[in-house]
Amino acid sequence: MLSLSEILNRFLAGQTPTSAELEYLASVILSDRRRSLAFGITSANVEEVIQARSHLLLSVYPNLHPVPIETLWNLWLPLAMQLAQSQQQLGHPLIQGILGGQGTGKTTLATVLTLILKHLGKSTLSLSLDDLYKTYSDRLALRKQERRLIWRGPPGTHDIDLGLAVLDRLRHPDGQPIPIPRFDKSAWNGAGDRTQAEIVQGADIVLFEGWFVGVRPIDPVAFENPPLPILTADDKTFARDMNARLEDYLPLWARLDRLMVLYPVDYRLSLAWRQQAEREMIAAGKSGMSDSEINEFVKYFWKSLHPELFIKPLTTNPNWVDLVIEINADHSPGDVYRPSDR
Repeated sequence: MLSLSEILNRFLAGQTPTSAELEYLASVILSDRRRSLAFGITSANVEEVIQARSHLLLSVYPNLHPVPIETLWNLWLPLAMQLAQSQQQLGHPLIQGILGGQGTGKTTLATVLTLILKHLGKSTLSLSLDDLYKTYSDRLALRKQERRLIWRGPPGTHDIDLGLAVLDRLRHPDGQPIPIPRFDKSAWNGAGDRTQAEIVQGADIVLFEGWFVGVRPIDPVAFENPPLPILTADDKTFARDMNARLEDYLPLWARLDRLMVLYPVDYRLSLAWRQQAEREMIAAGKSGMSDSEINEFVKYFWKSLHPELFIKPLTTNPNWVDLVIEINADHSPGDVYRPSDR
């Protein structure tokens, strides 16, 4: 029997799959029980799913050729189809939250989903939590009040009211142009500032992503014996304060219709990924941080919202998360599941 990629490539080349090959495709889909459950696929509808997915593959693959065909077939196509169906059922724009740190593939996900959803007749808008940062001047004033907010990113550095206003207008469009905030990270020598807004008429699906989108406060008792690098009394106080600030973000998360988590198999991979990214920037002649600076930078964010305390519990909580996509060390997607099916 041919492999999955061989069958799909033969199909793209115009060769109709045989009945045996179709049975094999069905067996591959159903063999990954958690993934098939996450996408609502059963033995009763798998043939229909294969037919719909195949037609969509033919439409989108020429524009997504660099994407591994197995990843496209097993993840991006069913995910886009699920989002389109969910939006259709809602009857209004769908706001999809995406929780993921650097290196987890948020940019690739948004790019691929946007193209596939276009073929499904759905318009898409990407909005980052970064786009909601307070202005440069406001963050300077904030830093005078809170000396520990030395970098933008942790809870407290965003304009939550702006986010609420934008998401509400996107959820309930009135036919008027909607200004979408955008953030220029290069402004003020890398400190960043708000830049000219993007004007849109609305979108069927909003992809709202960020490194702690959907993250909720936890019981402060967790900071009595926290994981490293939360070590000193000051570290614990900072962690408690950041936890408390998450309360302000709950109205923003309440606007989400769905939440998916891009979850590294080991949260410490983010350090290696950041080092790799900075080295590539330096090799390209751009400025970048040294390994020691990266180490300090990444651990600062682990101290503010430690992944083991704040993100790992979400991967098992079906009340707040609809889908988990594990991310392997090479940045490729791994297991896919609903928290309730783990």
